[in-house]
Amino acid sequence: MSTEKSPSALEADESAGSQPGRPESRDASLASYTREQEARVVSKLDWNLMTLFFVLYMLAYLDRGNIGNARIAGMAQELKLDSIRYQWLLNIFYIAYIVFEFGVLLWKIFPPHIVGAVVVFGWGLIATVQSGTHSWGGEMALRFLLGAFEACYGPGIIYLLSFFYLRHEIGFRCGIFASGAPLASTFAGALAYGITSGHSHLANWRLLFLVEGIPTLLMAGIAFFFIPDSAEKARFLTADEKDIVRSRAMRQVGTNAKARIGGIKLKDVGHVVLDLKAWLCALMYFCGNVTYSSLPVFLPTILEDMGYTAIDAQGLSAPPSFAAFLFALITTWVADKTQQRCLVLFVTAVVGGIGYIILATVDTVGVRYFATFLASAGVFSTIPNILGLTLNNQGSDTRRGMSIVLINLIGQCGPFLGTNVFPTKEGPRYIKGMSICAAFMFFAALLALAQRLLLMWENSRLDRKYGSVSTSKESREDAQENYGPNFRYVL
Repeated sequence: MSTEKSPSALEADESAGSQPGRPESRDASLASYTREQEARVVSKLDWNLMTLFFVLYMLAYLDRGNIGNARIAGMAQELKLDSIRYQWLLNIFYIAYIVFEFGVLLWKIFPPHIVGAVVVFGWGLIATVQSGTHSWGGEMALRFLLGAFEACYGPGIIYLLSFFYLRHEIGFRCGIFASGAPLASTFAGALAYGITSGHSHLANWRLLFLVEGIPTLLMAGIAFFFIPDSAEKARFLTADEKDIVRSRAMRQVGTNAKARIGGIKLKDVGHVVLDLKAWLCALMYFCGNVTYSSLPVFLPTILEDMGYTAIDAQGLSAPPSFAAFLFALITTWVADKTQQRCLVLFVTAVVGGIGYIILATVDTVGVRYFATFLASAGVFSTIPNILGLTLNNQGSDTRRGMSIVLINLIGQCGPFLGTNVFPTKEGPRYIKGMSICAAFMFFAALLALAQRLLLMWENSRLDRKYGSVSTSKESREDAQENYGPNFRYVL
């Protein structure tokens, strides 16, 4: 995914100058700019791109996970959902998510603003139509279609971020994007609390789907007009800022930004399939998704089974999710600054595992509620750090895209286990489910350490072949993020 360098080395290689205010000395084909100028461009990308992507992912996760809130708001009774039928509603989403995972590559083959608009409109329409379903079979069909459209969005945007941000910037942006999930869970609890405490003529669970689905439909038009096909085409950048973006792209992959859209290299696809580093990331992603998929849909039920009313359970699920939102941002920022992603992953996975151990072994309601904070923080911060690690350690656009496909093909099998380990009959403690989630979080921590050892070994081989980057002459060459003499893996 990325190079293994100290922060100071990263500033030298990838920032626009080693001293604030000093123009960078570069090839004539590249623009000369200062670090402050580059920082302003990155800030504009953040405010315009990350805000849009974040809001859309928050809506996506809301539309995906609100079935847990709908279940205890009357959906289970009206559609006659027993534990097995409900689990199949969760499973069918992830079956579609896996089947349509190669849709990630559509973001490279076709103009991103078109792909984005179609995908957003598709899942928004399906999410809204759920409010009119009257049978379990109908809801199964809608959940399958919802999974198909969302499979193209979340992983696709993670891939698209690598076209706009440099290697030492991408992890925190993955954190910003993925933190939309716990924040959506926060609003899901608060919104569901408001809806289910009312007395409308429409069933509360139907109103929930309707209220949360319509905003996504409205956002499809915004996606069409405001998702740029490349940084060079971003309407919010000035001509001079587009020159800086063009230089960043040359420094990143050796070509201009718009040339990166349109076609993939099949040879690089095969290389990813044979790459042990990509498979370790995929296994970590599987472990993370066992818990990531189950926590938001079962948290209200778990809280209800602790003795809270259904309405109180909806509201109490919000604070742990908000804590997870903050923890995801903090950990990905730390990982970017230190370029020590595997160690950060180890910590986040252990925190999540400890939370689940407490939930499995302690009876006291207050302590168990505190443990939901640990579990949420650990789970929701592990996922974006795995995504950052995956992108950091692949050295071409096609390989980065295929690595995202691979980790999702493997990782999205985790929800099949995660959503089936909390059967109603095992409440209120759900000891088996909590223990399984804890085991997978600790296994993810061990995999992070194994990945770090492998990357250290790979870096030592590259040092023997090309010489140590830290002691070699400072490089200003193009394509620094593609495989070459100065490419090192992020640990």
